Amino acid sequence: MAKINHKLLLERAEREFLEGDYSDALRNYGLVLNDYPSLDEAKIGVFLSDFATENEDEAQALFDYYQIIKDKEKDAVDTIDSMINNLTISKKEIQKLLVDSLKEKVEYSDGIRYSDFLTLIESRGSFKKAFEDIMFSTKVIISNKDEFIDFVQQLKNEGFDEMALQYLDASTNRFGNDQDILALYNVVSSR
Repeated sequence: MAKINHKLLLERAEREFLEGDYSDALRNYGLVLNDYPSLDEAKIGVFLSDFATENEDEAQALFDYYQIIKDKEKDAVDTIDSMINNLTISKKEIQKLLVDSLKEKVEYSDGIRYSDFLTLIESRGSFKKAFEDIMFSTKVIISNKDEFIDFVQQLKNEGFDEMALQYLDASTNRFGNDQDILALYNVVSSR
C-alpha cells in the first residue's frame, strides 16, 4: 500500500487545528504519524490536538509558538513537549501563588504579581522555564518601572527578543519619554 502524501495531509490538519476542528486535526495528524512515525510536526500536532480538547486557548498558543520556533530551534519538539508536560504543574503552582496573594487581600484576575513570578523562577530553576510555563496561561503583573526593566532584560537574556520588543512597544505610552525605558530598545535590538 502506498504511503499518503504527508505534506497535503499536514496542511489540512494544520488548517483544521487553526479553525478549531481538533478531532479532524487529530485524525489527520494521526494518519500522517501512522506512515511517518518519526515526523516531529505530526507528533506535535497529535499532542496539541488532543490537548486542545480540554485547553483550547493554551493549545492554540503553543501551536503558534511551535510554528515560530520549529525552524529556528533544533529542540523545538522537546521545548513544546516540556511545556505541555509542565503546564499542569505550573498552573497548580500559579494557583497556589494566587491564593496566597488573595490571602493578602490583593486580587489579581488571571495574573501573577512580578514578585510572585520571581518566586516561581526560583522554584523552576530558570527564568526561561518559569516564563514558558506561564506565558500562555497567565499574565505577569508589573507594577513599577524597575520591575518592567528587569522583566524586559530577562526576556532578552533568555532569547525572547521579539517578545521583549513587543512589551516595550506596548508600554511606550505608560512610560512616555523615560530615558531608562528608551535605552531598553538598544539592549533588546543588540545581538
